[in-house]
Amino acid sequence: MPGPRRPLSPQRPLADAQPEPPARQAVPRYRRKGFVVTALALSLVGLVASVAGLVVQFLPRTFSAAQKQQIITWEVGKRWRIWSAGQIFPGTIRYHVPGSALGGATDLALVAHRIGITREASCRTATDPAVARILARNGCLAVLRATYGDATRSLAVTVGVAVLPSLAAARATQRALPSPPGNGPRPGVRAVPFRHTPVARFGNQQRQLTWERGAGPYLVFATVGYADGRRRVPGAAKGYATAEMLGLEGWVGASVATHIGAAPPPPSCPGGPAC
Repeated sequence: MPGPRRPLSPQRPLADAQPEPPARQAVPRYRRKGFVVTALALSLVGLVASVAGLVVQFLPRTFSAAQKQQIITWEVGKRWRIWSAGQIFPGTIRYHVPGSALGGATDLALVAHRIGITREASCRTATDPAVARILARNGCLAVLRATYGDATRSLAVTVGVAVLPSLAAARATQRALPSPPGNGPRPGVRAVPFRHTPVARFGNQQRQLTWERGAGPYLVFATVGYADGRRRVPGAAKGYATAEMLGLEGWVGASVATHIGAAPPPPSCPGGPAC
């Protein structure tokens, strides 16, 4: 006879059982590879752009023809302010007298010495009235002057640099300059004597000949005469005296004009970021 049955123990649930998470969907390998390639490509593009920008910063800069002309005009036009008086008016200037004036074929080479440089003057006070009016009409800023003596100290020449605001203004002024009044010299720059020097008696009444030339935004004048106070007598200066006066004022005036109006080197840029 079978014995009594043992009661079944109740089935206990697992204490720490956790719900199983859903299975993660695997990313296909070819898609992950595409992401990597795209990221590398974008990084490479950014690097190339950065390098290109850096290279452009350090490449030589180029200027158009108009920009070059503006820079050159600005460089020449500021010289009267930044150059020293000695740079504008050299201490000595060589000049020549034609050999024909001496009855020969060889020119006579001489040297003019700077006697003094006067302070900057207004265009009205440094030039004759007829010239001063034209200068004022074209915006003249100032006139710089110096006086030279010839090799024998018998002649003197005053050189004046009239500062105009532009090349066009300088050319307009030169075209409008008045003609010589009768037998007198053409109006121009006023003579500058210096006391206790060989040109102490050189004044406006001693001017024999005048000269002028354009030099960029400047108009350069010169006037020559006797240093001993001798006044101008129409027709008195002939032969060698006239030839030396012409040589003295022409060479001295042209030397100053060529120097201050010389074109600077072509503008260029080293290519730095600050340029």
